[in-house]
Amino acid sequence: MEVILVRHTSVDVPKGTCYGWTDVPVKETFEQEAESTRQSLQRLLPFDRVFSSPLTRARKLAAYCGYPDVQTDDRLKEMNMGEWEMQLYDQIHDPHLQEWYDNYIDQPTTGGESFRQQYRRVASFLDELKDQPYQRVAIFAHAGVLISAGLHAGIYQWDNAWSNLTDYGGFIIIHI
Repeated sequence: MEVILVRHTSVDVPKGTCYGWTDVPVKETFEQEAESTRQSLQRLLPFDRVFSSPLTRARKLAAYCGYPDVQTDDRLKEMNMGEWEMQLYDQIHDPHLQEWYDNYIDQPTTGGESFRQQYRRVASFLDELKDQPYQRVAIFAHAGVLISAGLHAGIYQWDNAWSNLTDYGGFIIIHI
């Protein structure tokens, strides 16, 4: 099965803001960015099924691309940043922050999750999906979800996965 994972468009939060599960707004450039994404996806149509993170920034792009009634799944949310949500990274005063910087893969954020925990929920979704009779599926989600999917599909390696960060409105294609 071919899976096209689409990252949401730019968000309207100050640079350096820690956000994950917070339902942040998109930038005023949304329509321009979304139109570019929509046009890029045209060559990949049709999709047998379309899924999305339940967060507005992903659902809004899905709707713009022609999928207003997209099926959402909580496992497609960005990483839960817990108590750090909506704080500027350089203003987070938490004794676990440096531990997380040193080992974000396995160290959860305070009150949130680690990257490996996010990976496991995305992998769970993809494992269930591969048992479905679809040929091509689109998923509107977040950077961490796309990285997790790339790891699960074997196109990224753990030691440099984040060097493959997809641009806002961009997408990756995996096979499961």
